Amino acid sequence: MAIKEKNILNRLYFIAAVMLVFAIVVVAKLINIQFVEGDQYRQKAQERVFRTFDIPANRGNLYDSKGNLLATSVTKYDIRFDAVTVTDKDFRDHIKPLCEALSQEFGKPVSYYDKLIRTARGNKNRYLLIRRNLGYSQYMRVKEFPLFELGANRGGFIVEQRTVREHPIGKIAERTVGYERRDENGYYTRVGLEGAYGPFLRGKEGKRKKQKIAKNQWKPIGDANEVEPQDGFDVISTIDVNIQDIAHHALLAQLEKYEAEHGTVVVMEMKTGEIKAISNLGRTQKRKYYEKLNYAVGESHEPGSTFKLMTMVAALEDRVIDSSYVVDTENGRVKFYDRVVKDSRWGGYGKISAAKAFELSSNTAFAKIVNEKYKDNPRKFVDRLINMGLAETLGLSIKGEGVPKIPYPGDDDWYGTTLPWMAHGYGVSLTPLQTLAFYNAIANDGEMVKPRFIKEVKTWDKTRERFEKEILNPTICSKETAKIVQEMMKNVVKRGTAGNIRTDNFEIAGKTGTCWGNYGKDKEREYISSFAGYFPADQPVYSSIVVIHNPDTKKGYYGSEVAAPVFKTIATKIYNDIPVIDEVSKVTVESKFVKKSYDNYYQKVQKYKTIMPDVTGMPAMDVISLLENMGLNVKVKGSGSVKKQSVAPGTKVKKNQTISLELS
Repeated sequence: MAIKEKNILNRLYFIAAVMLVFAIVVVAKLINIQFVEGDQYRQKAQERVFRTFDIPANRGNLYDSKGNLLATSVTKYDIRFDAVTVTDKDFRDHIKPLCEALSQEFGKPVSYYDKLIRTARGNKNRYLLIRRNLGYSQYMRVKEFPLFELGANRGGFIVEQRTVREHPIGKIAERTVGYERRDENGYYTRVGLEGAYGPFLRGKEGKRKKQKIAKNQWKPIGDANEVEPQDGFDVISTIDVNIQDIAHHALLAQLEKYEAEHGTVVVMEMKTGEIKAISNLGRTQKRKYYEKLNYAVGESHEPGSTFKLMTMVAALEDRVIDSSYVVDTENGRVKFYDRVVKDSRWGGYGKISAAKAFELSSNTAFAKIVNEKYKDNPRKFVDRLINMGLAETLGLSIKGEGVPKIPYPGDDDWYGTTLPWMAHGYGVSLTPLQTLAFYNAIANDGEMVKPRFIKEVKTWDKTRERFEKEILNPTICSKETAKIVQEMMKNVVKRGTAGNIRTDNFEIAGKTGTCWGNYGKDKEREYISSFAGYFPADQPVYSSIVVIHNPDTKKGYYGSEVAAPVFKTIATKIYNDIPVIDEVSKVTVESKFVKKSYDNYYQKVQKYKTIMPDVTGMPAMDVISLLENMGLNVKVKGSGSVKKQSVAPGTKVKKNQTISLELS
């Protein structure tokens, strides 16, 4: 019996010891949680109820070269109501005047808002949506409504602000203007100028604390931000909206006429490399056109006969021919191994000079010249092309530049037919902008400048960074060779393949191109029509390229009839409608309007938020954004630039004060 009792006591002692150890572990864990890991767990609990959210900063404005807005950030406000935090007395005293004010502001019946708010209070809704997308002036009015004027805690007023990116010129140059978007993981997608210069435009995000409420929603705490967002810098581009408009509509009209798949136009200032217009239009399934992709920058393709300029320059520089060199085009059909080079004219052109072959765009002549002069040393021809910079990208600020292709002897895709086919633009690959850079260099007597999209980055009162002319190659060829091919390109328009775009007002120099887009494929033949050149031919100011893909062959497909007329339309309107002499004289001078806008108006507004600036002469879009951000109510009559303002410059203004603007 004693033995049994002893065993029972041992078991009890063991159980007690285990329980003691367990109690010690629990106490130790509690101490650890409370004093060692306490801050961490309290932080986690806090984050389940309270969280700090990023507030996107207002992106800087993107301007054209003359101060017109291409893209701007507009602040929008969402108004919500916490129906629980308001006391019964405040609710009874203010519900009727609040509903009347909302009705007058937004046009819905008083009964609608009365039912909406009372239902929300009955359901204990702490996040009732009142209105989305309010402008600054309207937000300031709503903020002063009965009950809302009591603030977030007593009046239940909740405001959430967002920035919306708007393009005042609409869809024109949309792909070039581009965008910058960040996903939930913090990764950016960058397109066009917005993407390339995002670090300047972006600004610094602010911080705002929010509290978690019902239905996994987050309500802002208080009216103020913990950290205010800092606006981004403004970027001044090289684009001229007037030239952009001309280029866009000229291309669009031709695409619609020939029912083409897509096309691109670029206009560049010859001396500086500034891109004045770039339009990229692609066709939708509904046969409408919009800025689909940046074909000018990203689409590398066979250039066809526009490459004959590169071939001619190489042959002249290597002194294997001169402009009077005679070549026999035979019957317009010349066979190289198992393939035949064909001229567009049946029967050929007979025996013609190299200069004439360029004017008439003879494929057989160029194929024979290059094959005869370089077949024993094809590297000499290719090395000349490479030395002229044709194998390298331009190093553009805009992402996605297409990679050029210049075949080299010994490559897997080098065949016996490669050399003669390269001579007239097949087997090589360039983007439209890369081709234009070469043509621009010839107009510039051999100096190749880098195409440039940006002039400067500015804050309100000073230039942060200025982008100057950049020379890629000071001499792609001798001035003598440049002069010879300049004359050839004039004759292309005077009496050659582009004679249809000749004008008596000024001279155009350039080269047509017609390239098979799907040769060797068993389907209906497609073409790429192009024209590259510059104007006025004697004293060049602008260079330009037009490329149109897959026009309806029943309506036409030659570069002379599809692409060249677009070039003529653009050149004529620029030459006639825009004073070319004035443009040239102001190339190196800062625009007076831009200087006035930034260094005078904006500087004053930044320093004196309550002083009315002189806004006469400024574009309406700029003025409205400027004055609304000062807290003024703006009324506008007319369109265009500001002709007259109701409040005199220098006058002290108050928030919610109304100013009327008369536009020209």
